[in-house]
Amino acid sequence: MKLLVTGGAGFIGGNFVHYMVEKYPEDEIINLDLLTYAGNLETLKPVEDKANYRFIRGDIADRSFIMNLFETEKFDIVINFAAESHVDRSIADPGIFVQTNVMGTVVLLDACRTYGVKRFHQVSTDEVYGDLPLDRPDLFFTEETPLHTSSPYSSSKASADLFVMAYYRTYGLPVTISRCSNNYGPYQFPEKLIPLMISRALADEKLPVYGKGENVRDWLHVLDHCIAIDLIVRKGKEGETYNIGGHNERTNLEVVKTILQALGKPESLIEYVADRPGHDRRYAIDPKKMETELGWKPIYTFDTGIVETIEWYLNNQEWWQHILSGEYQNYFDNMYANRLKQS
Repeated sequence: MKLLVTGGAGFIGGNFVHYMVEKYPEDEIINLDLLTYAGNLETLKPVEDKANYRFIRGDIADRSFIMNLFETEKFDIVINFAAESHVDRSIADPGIFVQTNVMGTVVLLDACRTYGVKRFHQVSTDEVYGDLPLDRPDLFFTEETPLHTSSPYSSSKASADLFVMAYYRTYGLPVTISRCSNNYGPYQFPEKLIPLMISRALADEKLPVYGKGENVRDWLHVLDHCIAIDLIVRKGKEGETYNIGGHNERTNLEVVKTILQALGKPESLIEYVADRPGHDRRYAIDPKKMETELGWKPIYTFDTGIVETIEWYLNNQEWWQHILSGEYQNYFDNMYANRLKQS
């Protein structure tokens, strides 16, 4: 099969490309990414010379480009990771989130419908459900939980999900959606909580924690997420949504303290800052549908996954230091300019 992975130079998409290229050498994996600030081709170094992998630079919201690409490549499956995903950035500039997350998804849906793609999978987020109260640990998001967004980011993702289901019901396009809890693991852009705290702690810099750090997240290792998406694409029922969660709830403060303890750094580095506007209190997913219908269960607990993740950041400091310095943004030009010269 020929698979298009959009946003495959990002954190989750990049890990998914690694997983698919290694697991399915007989499949052709095409990675499409615009390489905005969070797209990092250095993440794909381990697979860039594999025979079943190719990278294409482009914008999912560029209709003529996407239509030409689909006509040329004849994809069997499209998995859409491409998205602006940082909540704080969405509060500062909502428009780019509408352009990429909503309009880009619609362009992909039109291309899939026009060129007979066998499955379109939308990678979404538990943030479309809003939040849960801190004093009700018995409550969880299910696939039937109404959408109730809090930020421009989550609103753009919910809008995209609604378009996906509209194309299923109106045009019969074969689609699936997955909604995941907070991911962590290798290759995560260092603006996100866990890599940000690791990098700052190693530099003995202050660790900014919103409010009192009481907000709760369900943490899912990115490899568990990749395995789940692969299962949904290959075995999931068309027109269905699947929640992917790790049953690993931690407060933000607990996560930060875990990192400090693992690195042997003092808790005095923690600095409480003004809370984010509309900050969701608690996310918690019930993954029962994934478990009962597709036989999926996470490999990692948070305790095992966070230790492995911290070790990865310690052993791959050059990768995230290139991001902090901005050097990673030159990789495309250096890599592909050299290849063009050789050809």
